[in-house]
Amino acid sequence: MKKLILLALCLGFSAITFAQNAITPANAGVTYGKTVTADNALNTEALNTSLSKDSVYNGKITGTVVEVCKKKGCFMKLSQANGTPIMVQFTDYAYFMPQDIVGKTVVVEGKAKVKETSVERLKHYAADAGKTKDEIAMIKEPKKDISIMADGVLVVK
Repeated sequence: MKKLILLALCLGFSAITFAQNAITPANAGVTYGKTVTADNALNTEALNTSLSKDSVYNGKITGTVVEVCKKKGCFMKLSQANGTPIMVQFTDYAYFMPQDIVGKTVVVEGKAKVKETSVERLKHYAADAGKTKDEIAMIKEPKKDISIMADGVLVVK
């Protein structure tokens, strides 16, 4: 009988813990992290122009999500006209993105800068994104990209 009660308690705590970790689906108007509004957001083209003059941009950027971390939503990528996605990570891993955010237009608020990503880090991101071992093995050189450390994300549409 004691084992049955213990099992019931464990299952109850597991269900509560799992429910607390659920990520809200990406519907228009949903915010993750800090509350963000869509006003005065730069598009990715304007961000590129800004970063060609200054090394850092603090503010809002709008774009379309093309990829999200498949493990737990710990990063996402925004599309750019040149085909190179912009990596977006979340301050202190304080929040995560749902898988259904891919294809959505978002506004992120935070700090954008051009940075070089090591081969080791690129391979880690590729593994998190669910890439095959062959695709990961093809990563041989570091890459310079725009990265954003976001304090908050707003789903626009």
